[in-house]
Amino acid sequence: MSVLRNKGITNSRFLMRYAICNETFEGWEHAKVCKTVAELGYTGLEIAPFTLAPRITDVTVAQRETLRREAESAGVHIIGLHWLLAKTEGLQLTSPDASIRQKTADYLVELAKACRDFGGDLMVFGSPAQRRIPAGATRAQAVDYAVDSFNRAKKGIADAGVRLCLEPLAPTEADFIQTAAEACEILDRINHPNFVLHLDVKAMSSETIPIPELIKTHAARLGHFHANDANKRGPGFGAVDFTPIFQALKSIGYAGWVSVEVFDYTPDPVTIARESIRYMRECEAQKA
Repeated sequence: MSVLRNKGITNSRFLMRYAICNETFEGWEHAKVCKTVAELGYTGLEIAPFTLAPRITDVTVAQRETLRREAESAGVHIIGLHWLLAKTEGLQLTSPDASIRQKTADYLVELAKACRDFGGDLMVFGSPAQRRIPAGATRAQAVDYAVDSFNRAKKGIADAGVRLCLEPLAPTEADFIQTAAEACEILDRINHPNFVLHLDVKAMSSETIPIPELIKTHAARLGHFHANDANKRGPGFGAVDFTPIFQALKSIGYAGWVSVEVFDYTPDPVTIARESIRYMRECEAQKA
């Protein structure tokens, strides 16, 4: 049974823009997803490319326009992409092979073009399987390889008007870029305004620094935010208290999206989406 805390809502204007990731609705038609999330109060939809086709280049410009129109007609904005390299083959951000790094960079640019066609302007780079430290390589070498891959892609990504949001992941999920500080070290080396930090509540829960402190420390870098519980379920379905998290986001003047991303799809997509936004709005309305 989900643990949904019931907090009294004070009089407050909601400032956060709420989105949800489309893979939550596995097997649903895109138009139905858009209509449902809009009815539940979301104004943004984040898309995992693998839900559309094996490769984003398999989705034609005409198909992209259709998906965009379906979202807009429902009152939802496609904000961008995540799980960028999931289920692809032959791509690796941290490959020692320069030709593979170039292929990876070229594909990131293709993703950016698709993101633009959908009407979005952000891409979340998580993809733990495609950013592992290569066998026999050091962490420092992996950083060099990652920076090189991103440098090869950054002009194309910027030309598309898209920001790449680099996502730290917990040690249980990735052996590389496990903290916000590590992500920022890479962003410093890339040194481009279209490369920003992504923060995810589940991932931040693995850090020794409290989540509100992480948000405040990295405020200048923060470009996107994923809301979920440490137990891989939606906000309010576990032990993480989102009230101080939203207070921290408000304190830094965060104006980006708060996007629900879950990895445990129980009990069902509609319940996840409905109760997650209900709980987040309750937390957002709390006075500091």
